[in-house]
Amino acid sequence: MVERRPRIRTAETRERWAESITTRARAYWTPPRRKALLGGMRLLCPPWEAAPLLRALRLLRGDASMAPESVRKYMQVSHMAGLLEPALRGLAERVSPLRVLDAGCGSSYLSLLLGWCARHRWKRPVEILGIDREEVVIRRCRRSASAAGLEEAVRFEVAELASLDVPAAWARAFGAARGEGPPVHVLVALHACDTASDDALALGVSWGAELMAAAPCCQAELAREWGALADAGARGPFAPVWRSGHLRREAGATMTDALRALLLRGCGYDVTAMEFVASGHTPKNTLLRAVRVGVPDPEAFGEYVALRDALGGPDVRLARILPEEATALLRSCAR
Repeated sequence: MVERRPRIRTAETRERWAESITTRARAYWTPPRRKALLGGMRLLCPPWEAAPLLRALRLLRGDASMAPESVRKYMQVSHMAGLLEPALRGLAERVSPLRVLDAGCGSSYLSLLLGWCARHRWKRPVEILGIDREEVVIRRCRRSASAAGLEEAVRFEVAELASLDVPAAWARAFGAARGEGPPVHVLVALHACDTASDDALALGVSWGAELMAAAPCCQAELAREWGALADAGARGPFAPVWRSGHLRREAGATMTDALRALLLRGCGYDVTAMEFVASGHTPKNTLLRAVRVGVPDPEAFGEYVALRDALGGPDVRLARILPEEATALLRSCAR
């Protein structure tokens, strides 16, 4: 039987519920259990401090314990938030409110964790907008935000990333944009599948996001293109990879992220590709962290073209949907 989170109908009910789950969490998470969960790590939202948030996200059970599958998800989002925390905290000191777009938010683990950190850790105003194309997912996210007491700071909208009107979505969620500057300071995309990661990154580039963080998932575009080359009997130095379905999938994921990193560098971002959580928690554990430096890098576009051609010629989707000034510079490097 699935345990259901209680519906939070009033502020008073929510406060009582939050006090109750916090009390249970402090009792459950004894020092030995804390050590077993975290070892020597220091995470932003330990369950004995952020119990209402983690219960709202269904990561805690009713007795405040955590199932093994919930531990894996908790570690994923906690590690990702920890890697971004210094940059996010610095941005939050410079802009008010800090505006974060969660592109392909899914169950909103990361959105709500960042909203909780902004309120309880950084003490800074934040507007976080989660976007997903599934209406049932967005309804569930809104209930989670309400249960966690974050509905004023973290809001959600049903939309397709490829056609998202960012200012209009922000106005619907938070009212007219306040202050100066772009409507998006930070873009995050946790496990947006296949080319949805490209749509998210292109959106961040087009709005000049100061910080982007993407953990791509199911990168299948190159594998499909290589499969077509193999079927056509094409020849090239990468042909042995094209002819193996397993190698296409494995190499395609790595090469897709390498090509994306070069494109982002070409657009003026300092990009780091890193493992953000151990593979035991999830095999999809590459994080692309991009910090805007503002100066385009034609040499990176040249490296993209050289790598693309060595791999057989197919572009990744991101190369086709970047802003026009970036694609023009990319075309000039291909001549």
